[in-house]
Amino acid sequence: MVELKTTKRIYAMKVIKKELVRDEEDIDWVQTEKHVYETASNYPFLVGLHSCFQTPSRLFFVIEFVRGGDLMFLMQRQRKLHEEHARFYAAEISLALNFLHERGIIYRDLKLDNVLLDHEGHIKLTDYGMCKEGIRPGDTTSTFCGTPNYIAPEILRGEDYAFGVDFWALGVLLYEMLAGRSPFDIVGAAENPDQNTEDFLFQVILDKTIRIPRSISVKAQSVLKGFLNKNPVERLGCQAGFSDITSHPFFKSIDWQLLESKQVPPPYKPKLETDRDLDHFDPQFTSEPVVLTPDDMKEIEKIDQSEFEGFEYVNPLLMSMEDCV
Repeated sequence: MVELKTTKRIYAMKVIKKELVRDEEDIDWVQTEKHVYETASNYPFLVGLHSCFQTPSRLFFVIEFVRGGDLMFLMQRQRKLHEEHARFYAAEISLALNFLHERGIIYRDLKLDNVLLDHEGHIKLTDYGMCKEGIRPGDTTSTFCGTPNYIAPEILRGEDYAFGVDFWALGVLLYEMLAGRSPFDIVGAAENPDQNTEDFLFQVILDKTIRIPRSISVKAQSVLKGFLNKNPVERLGCQAGFSDITSHPFFKSIDWQLLESKQVPPPYKPKLETDRDLDHFDPQFTSEPVVLTPDDMKEIEKIDQSEFEGFEYVNPLLMSMEDCV
């Protein structure tokens, strides 16, 4: 958390050591993350970028500080959500994903931790480090990546994939909100070392028939089955695109235009005392002291600084807003 001295506004800061950005793939990853942050700055349900700068040893992203915590923290408090609440969050997430997809970006890291809540209770997706750009209709990619519990079956099978992996992850997340647990939880797995491994989890994702609690409504069961179809060709969102989702009976009560303009009141509004309020974040992270390790001049000398030319950036929209303060 950092403060802009001229306006006293609070932002978050992400710091990357240049020594960790060594090969061409790492450099592409940083440039992609920066570009997606820039693209996201104009959309209400995505965390945007204020500015970027660098020192000889580090890269700095100054991004929006979203104060209401994340869905993971909310779920830890509430265990599971009312269907109406889960529908609201899933709909706003769908809009955010559609915004990225329309611009040729696969998100690839949708999970509870990456869904932040702003001071009003609206969602904002964050962390674009796994995004893939340049995906046109019909294009695919093949990189194995993602958070294990949310990785789509086609990625695990080593197949080429596209935007459908984001809809699979949305299905996992929606299941977690409605059921209060992962669709891939195995009873007794914690006590059985053989069942508590990443490889076993991947096998469960590939082979297990997902059982949906009977307490969930018929419409909710239907949308979960649609998102969690292991065949990406048949998956909800992969046939007619975003209209698959907007026309599904589960989302019938959603006015998508009002929702996108943030005119639909969120089901939960975080209680915030100040702009610096951290009560909605896990103390395990907020209590850690912020310390930059001393620069190692020998490591800095090895860095090709030309690779980072043009990294500096200032969001003109945010700067003009600050000029008006």
